[in-house]
Amino acid sequence: MPWLELSLTVRAEQQPRVEEALDDLGALSITLQDADAETPDEQAIFEPGVGELPLWPTITLNALFEADTDRRGLAQALGELLPWLEPEQLLFRDVADEDWERAWMDQFKPMPFGRRLWIYPWNIEPPQDDSVIVRLDPGLAFGSGTHPTTALCLEWLDSLALGGKRVIDYGCGSGILAIAALKLGAAAAVGVDNDPQALTASRDNAERNDVAERLALFLPEDFAGEPADVFVANILAGPLGELAPTFAAAARPGAPFAISGILQGQQDELVARYGEWFDALRVDTREDWVRISGLRRQH
Repeated sequence: MPWLELSLTVRAEQQPRVEEALDDLGALSITLQDADAETPDEQAIFEPGVGELPLWPTITLNALFEADTDRRGLAQALGELLPWLEPEQLLFRDVADEDWERAWMDQFKPMPFGRRLWIYPWNIEPPQDDSVIVRLDPGLAFGSGTHPTTALCLEWLDSLALGGKRVIDYGCGSGILAIAALKLGAAAAVGVDNDPQALTASRDNAERNDVAERLALFLPEDFAGEPADVFVANILAGPLGELAPTFAAAARPGAPFAISGILQGQQDELVARYGEWFDALRVDTREDWVRISGLRRQH
């Protein structure tokens, strides 16, 4: 079925009230995007830091309504709820229906990482062979394997002997790294994320892969426990620097560790920072992104 899409561009401080008004008027979905997308002023936003909800200075909201929604009535109602809104800010267009599952599948196909690990969309049946398969529905959380930082971490996990080990995945997103570790032989894994939605996605994906009973999930403030045999964190350079002492305490002596979410040019400062606690530091890159790996110092 077709839909009616209403787009309007507002300042960041106006966004919450506009989104609330659209929701009150029956919007079926509301998406946000950078109003300066595909221009020299475009600003990339990746995974937010702890406690952050970053948005662009100017935001375009796209709201979907039933196709037979009265445009004039909708514009009038918005004007009453948002008196400062100008009629020329409203852009209506008809949107044809599409096979959303197929559109998603076109972007997310089975992907190999390392020697034996594969990430499969949850609704594609994998072959019956010796491959290690993680079946994933990324949902709304960060981490499908398509981003270079996730790929770097998956390949690193595939290179390790994880049999019987306990793994911590800090910034677990969709749970992809923790679940991959469990499927690669780890005995237990802990996932930590500041976004409750990420913990929900991780739990759902763990159940889909029959490893939920071996995955414990925590918000950062609830994260505690014994140090892990393997530690991985895929967040951003700022939090990685701030959390280095926490991560050092969370890794056993001799434990392999890897951090990613680092842009080219940010690695030197982090290598120096982590050199206080970790040895054999190594830098690997993919596209504009960096992974730093090494071993927790024995003493």
